[in-house]
Amino acid sequence: MQQPEIRKLTHEDEIPYHLLYLADESITAVADYIHRGEMYIGQVNRETIGIYVLLPTRPFTIELINLAVDEAYQGKGCGKALIRHAIATAKEKGYKVLEVGTGNAGIGQLALYQKCGFTIYGVDLDFFEKHYDHPIFENGIQCLHMIRMKIDL
Repeated sequence: MQQPEIRKLTHEDEIPYHLLYLADESITAVADYIHRGEMYIGQVNRETIGIYVLLPTRPFTIELINLAVDEAYQGKGCGKALIRHAIATAKEKGYKVLEVGTGNAGIGQLALYQKCGFTIYGVDLDFFEKHYDHPIFENGIQCLHMIRMKIDL
């Protein structure tokens, strides 16, 4: 499978909301952070198949949020390519820590981030119950908690 070409989204590009909503069902949350962060897209044959957002959070720390890959391209190395690009981009920008949060039920996501060098450092208990207006299920498990992970750059 051809690896995606990854680049920063420009003002001329159409925002791929269908991908953003794969990773985050909250229209309100997506609308908030897409204007505060930088979006990067992955393309194969000019088709946008993946996206991620980098959002500065604290001095020397940036968060990888809303990593999403079109379902037809999942399991083919595209997510890993996007994560590696995010790590390289954060380093180039001078950040020392890259953080990510994912749901407790996202078994595949938890494995992928750890394969890319992230380690678990905390849990935001009941995050999804507090911030989403409906229950979210993945892999037959209710997503209740945000698993916080990081990688030192």
